[in-house]
Amino acid sequence: MLLRSLTLAVLASIGLAAHANEAAIRKNLTERLPTFPKIDEVRATPIPGLFEVRFGTEIRYTDAKGEYLVEGDLIDLKTKKSLTQERVEKLTAVTFDSLPLKDAIVWKRGNGSRRMAVFADPNCGYCKRFERGLQEMKDVTVYTFLIPILGSDSREKTRNILCAKDNADAWLGWMLKDKQPVKPQGSCDDAAIERNMAFARKHQIHGTPAIIFEDGSRVPGAIPPEAIAERLSKAEKAEKSS
Repeated sequence: MLLRSLTLAVLASIGLAAHANEAAIRKNLTERLPTFPKIDEVRATPIPGLFEVRFGTEIRYTDAKGEYLVEGDLIDLKTKKSLTQERVEKLTAVTFDSLPLKDAIVWKRGNGSRRMAVFADPNCGYCKRFERGLQEMKDVTVYTFLIPILGSDSREKTRNILCAKDNADAWLGWMLKDKQPVKPQGSCDDAAIERNMAFARKHQIHGTPAIIFEDGSRVPGAIPPEAIAERLSKAEKAEKSS
């Protein structure tokens, strides 16, 4: 009974200390850095006395009193892994089943068993390079969500591609062969554009390409074919073990 009481007392004191640290950090950072973004979360790191400060998906570090601010990655030298990157990946993960797949352009290679999603803009040069790399993948289904965020004619190109009779052919023709998408005849239901934009805003997808794999992991920016293949294999293993 005494041991249990002591344990509860210790846990309570730890909780009070953590709360006091968080309050001090929030107060001091806000007072000393008036332009600092609104702090969403303060939490301890594996290093005693070092705290993570999060706003959105951005990470910074500070001491227990909020007197110093550290920018950069926190590296675990034993595993050679970036704890900062791992944390950001968790924060930005998107459940694959939450994607509005009906609003995507879809194409596949082989049996299409491995799925991935890409948020792209028709005027994005990095997207074109990434799309060429995707053609090397085997047994993959790619869902492309067009978000016109680059260039004055991005929306027009997006609409022309989405409204094409075969939008996958129109998309790949433009991305791989620079075949200009043709303006569709008659009316077209282009409401998917706004739904894609709303989804991107909700999940803080601000650049293209943004890649989401079936295990929920997310990668901002174009990555080479070998990295795509590695991510697909990792997601496939995670899916099988779940």
